[in-house]
Amino acid sequence: METDRQKKIFYSELAYILGIVFVAFGVAFMEMVDFGVSMVVAPAYILHLKLVQTWSFFSFGMAEYTLQAVLLVVMMLVLRRFKISYLFSFVTAFIYGIVLDLCMAAVAGIPRESMIARILYYALGMFLCAIGISLFFHTYIAPEVYELFVKEVSAKFNVEIHRFKTGYDICSCLVGVILSFCFFGLWVFKGVKVGTIVCALINGAIIGLCSRFFDRFFEFRDALKLRKYF
Repeated sequence: METDRQKKIFYSELAYILGIVFVAFGVAFMEMVDFGVSMVVAPAYILHLKLVQTWSFFSFGMAEYTLQAVLLVVMMLVLRRFKISYLFSFVTAFIYGIVLDLCMAAVAGIPRESMIARILYYALGMFLCAIGISLFFHTYIAPEVYELFVKEVSAKFNVEIHRFKTGYDICSCLVGVILSFCFFGLWVFKGVKVGTIVCALINGAIIGLCSRFFDRFFEFRDALKLRKYF
């Protein structure tokens, strides 16, 4: 049996940084092969596909933090309260959006002609996202607005968080489908494809495996005394 003394130290601030990088690279790989992005980011991705036709500068990363800003406002209206700490979630979303655009540029030149290569890259993307999300679970720094919304609103209405998260994911998927139909025509699926369904079915299990791995081999500690601000 593992003991705490046998575990390696993993600083929670590093978990936050690596979480952003891993999730960004994961989403970039999934977008690259065009099998469909995850349900959570599908609305932002479709918004990007539409607006980039008019504004060429409007990147996927910009769509992400723009939509999360709107979601943050909606959350505060639902909760009828404002906390300074909520703004840190938007800061996380903003940083993530910048890193996402950099990651997409980094993977853009990777060869992906064969179906086998595309499947492997998509699997890699899901795995990287799962690692990143599990790292976010081990840091005190504010997560993206998506996760904050689920946490705060589920608590407000006394709904079990996992059930609320499932409902939130389904709603995100439906919003993505509706936006795709509105922007690109009926029965045109942009962003929401077979990979989206696969991701929805197995992503939770992969995240669980990654979290158990980290809990078994690492002890997460704070390097900085900043926890009280979050």
